[in-house]
Amino acid sequence: MNKTIRLFAFISVVAVLSGCSTVPIIGRKQPPMPPAEYMAQQSALSYRQVLADSALSTDSRQTAQLQRVGKRISEAVELFMTQNGMADRVGDFYWEFNLIESDVPNAWCMPGGKVAFFTGILPYTKDETGMAVVMGHEVAHAVARHGSERLTYQVAQQGFGALLSWGTKDSDYQEAYMQLYGLGTQYGAILPFSRLHENEADRLGLIFMAMAGYDPNAAVAFWQRMAAANPDAPPEFISTHPSDETRIRKLREYMPEAMQYYRQ
Repeated sequence: MNKTIRLFAFISVVAVLSGCSTVPIIGRKQPPMPPAEYMAQQSALSYRQVLADSALSTDSRQTAQLQRVGKRISEAVELFMTQNGMADRVGDFYWEFNLIESDVPNAWCMPGGKVAFFTGILPYTKDETGMAVVMGHEVAHAVARHGSERLTYQVAQQGFGALLSWGTKDSDYQEAYMQLYGLGTQYGAILPFSRLHENEADRLGLIFMAMAGYDPNAAVAFWQRMAAANPDAPPEFISTHPSDETRIRKLREYMPEAMQYYRQ
């Protein structure tokens, strides 16, 4: 293995083992990640491309609702972060909220606060509070910098793989080792890591919508509707998301914490 690959592998390992920040409110330690400014810049470019390639909704009522929910939650989050010494978490956010015509029931928030909802998710959100459930969840991913963190771990996975390949001299065994390593990281690290992010976004999402004055109890009904629409979901251990049963149980566990913010 040449010096460049060795250096890449070493940096990847160090990135995994060294923590330098924490997830707001939750407090979980995170590894070094790409600069937030860089991630926000790249997200803005990608967001512009998505909007150029998509048809925006012409429903003025639903679009206005999305803008209203996004404004309330983003302002509440920014205020909380500023008051609690975490303004840097959203310092590079330039919020945008767009509704895209698509039958896919999905939504996302890129680093830097670039939000897109697909019209296919509206039958499940039902109303403004239901929309706030999804908005809080997606904004939570961005505020927790889950995208940046996942990028760090993917790079680290490649680094560990390079080390393993380097240490395996017998070519007859190398392919088998690498396949085992790939399965081990996929089911033992990458997928559980994704589920950890989803759990954190569920918890923070409840809090964020509560901060904005939306009743977090609506989250249970929303995810029950989503579960009913997807009864053939894969087993949890091979899924990037928690099972519907696990998610709803966890939401109920998180509810008392979220209600404290709602009552305030």
